[in-house]
Amino acid sequence: MATVRVYVTLKPSLLDSAGRTVAGALRNLGFDELKEARIGKLIELQVEPYSEDRVKEMCDKLLANPVIENYRIEAVSA
Repeated sequence: MATVRVYVTLKPSLLDSAGRTVAGALRNLGFDELKEARIGKLIELQVEPYSEDRVKEMCDKLLANPVIENYRIEAVSA
């Protein structure tokens, strides 16, 4: 069984309000070196058999919104 991680993030051109909130809170806590924070999601899948094309299909149909989000697939184990 393969473990696959899918990282989903907002496209860079979109405002990440959650990331801005986290960045502001971290700066208020004294982390002045922080320039920007962006929030995304990690989805871990167990699939058998592993097919990158099938995982891409899952992302395009449900796991990510291709209009506003990018995703990256990482096969952790096969």
